[in-house]
Order: sequence, then structure tokens, then C-alpha cells
Amino acid sequence: MLILSMETSCDETSAAILEADESLNKFGLLSSVVSSQAKLHSAWGGVVPNLAAREHLKNIFPVLEQTIKEAGVKMQEVGLLCVTQGPGLIPALLVGANAAKTLSYFHQKPLLGIHHIEGHIYANFFENKKQGRLDKHSFPILNLVVSGGHTQLILMKDHLDYEIVGETMDDAAGEAFDKVAKILELGYPGGPIVSQKAGEAEKITREDMASLEFPRPMLKSKDLNFSFSGLKTAVLYFYKDLERRNLSKKDLEDWKKIICQKFQEAVIDVLIQKTLKGISEFRPKTVLLSGGVAANFSLKKELGEAIKKDRLQVKFSYPEMDFCGDNAAMIGAAGLARYGKLKEEGVLKKLEGNWRDLEAEANLKLF
Repeated sequence: MLILSMETSCDETSAAILEADESLNKFGLLSSVVSSQAKLHSAWGGVVPNLAAREHLKNIFPVLEQTIKEAGVKMQEVGLLCVTQGPGLIPALLVGANAAKTLSYFHQKPLLGIHHIEGHIYANFFENKKQGRLDKHSFPILNLVVSGGHTQLILMKDHLDYEIVGETMDDAAGEAFDKVAKILELGYPGGPIVSQKAGEAEKITREDMASLEFPRPMLKSKDLNFSFSGLKTAVLYFYKDLERRNLSKKDLEDWKKIICQKFQEAVIDVLIQKTLKGISEFRPKTVLLSGGVAANFSLKKELGEAIKKDRLQVKFSYPEMDFCGDNAAMIGAAGLARYGKLKEEGVLKKLEGNWRDLEAEANLKLF
């Protein structure tokens, strides 16, 4: 079966075609196209929803045409359409949802709406950039989802069986990265820039800078929830104080690197400690790191080392770099899992009416 999937929840217009075997377990990625708007939104320091929607509208059908062409298939051969239904920016989501509904109606194809975070989770079921399988990981699975809009610990006892056991009370970790980058006037998107500056800080050996520490919000709380708003505010106040010191340009640039390093250390420390606590509480067989911040090298490295150091008998995995950010391939993988479940339940017929019934939802719940 061929699956055509689409993703337009934020500022990437993406489409992909997956081919699943008869068991609906193994799948191959025939094509994946992502058109990013990062440069366009960098001038504004963040994503402008209506501007994003305008770009999606301009890009969606050229992206679809390129995806189909690269896969070497025809639209008539597609057996399932999948699209990100939410959560996300509603002007952006509407473009993808309406494009998918139009294709579903015109070509008489079944249509599935997919939760964006479910897509990030299923990015972990790719074995490499071209192939994947749904039996790759053993359940129960504890997912650490870290993105621009979400920071959650999600327990899965089986496919599509979710329980949110921890989540942020305010800013998501990825959002905090973007806001810190904006405070320091480093540009957008903030995550890669802050991570880069943090790496450059390792060459700075001044004691007055090395002694800087930022708070670890909710690190000692008894639950598995997160908070990053206070950490972002601590960075803001510290940087405003630096600006009043009339520092040299070089000193200010060095301080920015140290701030990025210490901020990133604080975020990673909280994420790791909460995940370790979740492992201790729920005893999963697998821990997955998902979302845009899963691309952060330090987070992947330090979380893996922490699990190994504590001799926790769990498998740790994270997606290929190509599947960390928003992309349609992950939506297709999640769609395959959901399609298989609906087939087991004998309710595939209802997908035929989704061209009429599916609605984009900015605050769509995972379950």
C-alpha cells in the first residue's frame, strides 16, 4: 500500500510517500520533500502564522508534485492519504488539511488526520533514512518529546496507547531556546544557534564566566512535570545586567556564548533527571527521544550516557536527523500504525468520509 502524507503545522511544507508491505509492519520511504520557511520568518524572530499560511498555500501543490515525481508513482496508486490535523498554527494547518481533503474527494481516497506529536513519536520507527518497521521497539515505551511547542513525557503500553505522565507547565523547551536566542539577538530558529554558541563556549576559560549558573526549575518536584519560563527570565535579567556594564564587544560576545552553554546545561539537566525518574517509576523497556530538540547533540549524548551510567535496563533511541524536525515522513509512519489499528477493528469504511468531516484543530489532544 502506498501512503501519501502531508505536514503543514508550522513553517515547513512537507509531503512524503511511504510504501507498506502486506503485513502493514514494514515500510519504505519512496520520497520526502520539505520546504522550509525559516529564512522568511527569521526577520521577525519567530513564525508569523498568516505569513506561514500564505507560503504553505504557495508551496503545497509544487511540493506534492515533486514528491509524487520523485517516488515514481501515480496518484491513482495511492491507497491512503494522511495529514497533520493538529496541534499547530491554525492558518497553517488549514492549508494542509484542505489540500488533503480536496485530493481525498477528487481521487476517492481514504483520509486520516494525524496528531503532530504522534508523528514525532513514530519518527523513531524508521530504521534508517529509507526504511522502517512498526515492531522496531519493545513496549512499554517512555517518550521524551521535546519540541518548539511541547515538552512531555508520554508512556506507551502499546501502539497508539498514550498516557501523558509529565508535561511543561509553561514554556516548552524548544520555545525557551528560541526566546533565549531572541534575548541575546542571535537570530531564528534559536535551537541550533544556541547549541552552536554553547559549543564555542568550551574554549572560554575565564573564571568569572565559568562560575555562572542558572536555575533548574522543578528539578526536585515529586512529579514529572517541567517548567522553563523562569529559566528564560533568569537569562533575560542576567543579560540586561550585562548590557548595563558597558562591556567590550568581545567580552559581550563571550558572555553570550557562556549564557548559551549554561542555559543549555540547565535545560538538559532537567530533561534528563525527569526522564530518569520516569524510567524508575514506570520501568519501560524502551526510551525514545522525539521532536525538533532531539536534534540537539548534547541532549542525545548526555541522556544516553545517563541511562547507561545508572545501569538502567532500557533501550535508548532517537530519530535520524532528517526526521527530528517537522516532516511528512513521520506523519506517514504514524498514519500506517493508525490505519493498521482501524483495519483490525474493521472500521476503515469511515475514512472514506473524512474528506467531508476532518477539521484542523490548533489544540488537538493526543487522545
